[in-house]
Amino acid sequence: MVTKQEQERRVRDYRARQTVHERRQRRQTRDSIVGSVLAGVVLLGGIGLVAMLQPTPPAAEETAPPTASETEAPASEVPEPTLAEERSWTGTMTVNGVELGVELDGAAAPQAVSSVLFDTQRDYYDGKTCHRLTTAEGFSVLQCGSADGAGSGDPSYMYGPIENAPADDVYPEGTIAMARQGNNADSNGHQFFIVYGDTTIPADSAGGYTVIGQVTEGLDQLQEQVIANGTADGAQDGAPAEPVTIEDFVLQ
Repeated sequence: MVTKQEQERRVRDYRARQTVHERRQRRQTRDSIVGSVLAGVVLLGGIGLVAMLQPTPPAAEETAPPTASETEAPASEVPEPTLAEERSWTGTMTVNGVELGVELDGAAAPQAVSSVLFDTQRDYYDGKTCHRLTTAEGFSVLQCGSADGAGSGDPSYMYGPIENAPADDVYPEGTIAMARQGNNADSNGHQFFIVYGDTTIPADSAGGYTVIGQVTEGLDQLQEQVIANGTADGAQDGAPAEPVTIEDFVLQ
């Protein structure tokens, strides 16, 4: 006899599969439309695509923590922490053709995982860039998900508190954590960073940085195909030398 808990689990899994299927269908439709438009541009002679404005890299002498916009505004649309269901969420994040396996911990960081889950369900991350790469020894992060592709935050989408921050300020290789404003525990947003080498980030007056999960597969390929290219001007902290784009982010 199937228990009530098992029935609920089956319904949840079915809905998750449906969500993934619907997202893929939307992407296929969108890609078909984009392909048709690009073909039309080529046939008509077209004009060149406008390059994205790259951010000005911070000074290399001192690597700053992952931060978002300094502008504050009331939060909106931020989902309740219950969306994470206090469970693990697994999926894939495709970055420049590299498929990263990811696992997020909805029990350890329910508010932040709920936010990221919410963003993946509405395709927020599809097409967003990773605007910042640090290469200093002991500080190895790739920061992604800004609203404008240059590091600015979304002042209408901010939340707290800080969750699951390491007590020793060490973020092991593979960690996925949320970026925020300095000294502001209620300024998490859409931006996150991937730690590709053991990194120490000293806590500020607000605390550390919310760890939402980890990369379980593909980190070595990311290092070889993306990180190894370094930054645009060779500094230890700045825009990646080659544009880095999140092509897809799916959780279930």
